[in-house]
Amino acid sequence: MGSAFKRFCMQFCCCCCAGDTDDEDEKQPLVPQDPLEYFNREVQKRRDEETNLWSTPGDRSHSERDDDRVLYSLLQARTKTRMGSTGYRRLSVDIEAMRDTRREVREKWKQILENLGFMAEADSLLTVSAGASHDRMRNAPAARAMLQALHTETSVFYSREPPPERYLFILDRLIYLDIAEDFLAKAKRFYPPNDDSDEEVPGLSINLPLLLARVEQAMNGRDDEDGEDQSEKEDGNLSDRS
Repeated sequence: MGSAFKRFCMQFCCCCCAGDTDDEDEKQPLVPQDPLEYFNREVQKRRDEETNLWSTPGDRSHSERDDDRVLYSLLQARTKTRMGSTGYRRLSVDIEAMRDTRREVREKWKQILENLGFMAEADSLLTVSAGASHDRMRNAPAARAMLQALHTETSVFYSREPPPERYLFILDRLIYLDIAEDFLAKAKRFYPPNDDSDEEVPGLSINLPLLLARVEQAMNGRDDEDGEDQSEKEDGNLSDRS
């Protein structure tokens, strides 16, 4: 496992991590005018990626998928809302609800990888930068087929919507390491598919139309106490499955 992972890091990570920003770096001056500002911006970018776990990492506009678009809109609306107001607190709760759902999925993947013996490498394998490109994938068709199998034959994803694209890049790495089939087998064992008749777990699915309505409300300035009663009625529906 160790030698295979080292080869992966040398031959693949250079493309998915360091190489992800090659195109962007070529457009930047070799010596930034303010190195500290540049460093802080890069740190903030990485922190943003790990905090929000965008479903489509390569989409810098965060508009291609509904869930990314909603989360990005919530974040933008919160920056324009008075801190401490009812609307600000409401938006913060909605943002954390979406982030928590994404973190739960990531933790499932991490648990499976650790069970396969990748305790030290799990976090690296699960990191996908904004520069991830389908052109750099080695086994895109196989990775997509396996992603679909995980979506339909296991419960590692909560939503019935198409699975997040970020996990396509992760599966491509696992295929290269020759552990993808083992990962799928473990996922089926640890997280078997839920029957349609099973009771749905509250809080794990997000009502996207309701969140979009929240964003519109905040952007229109109706984020203070006047809308609090209506918001409390809607809060009970936030985690309803669509």
